[in-house]
Amino acid sequence: MKIIAVLSLAMAIVLPAGSECNGFELWTPSQLKALEGQLSVRLDAQKFAAQGLGTFGNHSFMIAHREGNGQAELHQTQNDVFVVQSGQATLVVGGTVVEPKTVVAHEIRGSSISGGERKALGPGDVVHISAGIPHQLLVDAGKEFTYFVVKIHAK
Repeated sequence: MKIIAVLSLAMAIVLPAGSECNGFELWTPSQLKALEGQLSVRLDAQKFAAQGLGTFGNHSFMIAHREGNGQAELHQTQNDVFVVQSGQATLVVGGTVVEPKTVVAHEIRGSSISGGERKALGPGDVVHISAGIPHQLLVDAGKEFTYFVVKIHAK
């Protein structure tokens, strides 16, 4: 009798085909690959394009694509998590932002980083950068780099 009750409860919480489950999102590898292709044709002057995927309380998701160097960045109130999807880049982390300018509240950009450590990044690598840590992605000429980004508001 208990087994029937458990099965009935389990069947009751299974969602019918086509229904939505609030609070759940899934991005398959093929969906992310398709987004990568779309971004590669939408590059800005810095050879960068990104697509927001959603904001969920204290964090948000996006996919980003680079074919050139990024600016030095320092997020005062957000942690970054990168999951490298494809390509190669060098992450410069730590040190000091050169020529820092506040571009929007709590976001500083600069031309480069002085004194940071260099880390090679490739597919499958996962990176965590705490709020307040300078960082910059460098992409060699003729190369591409695509990464899934989670931005998490620091406490």
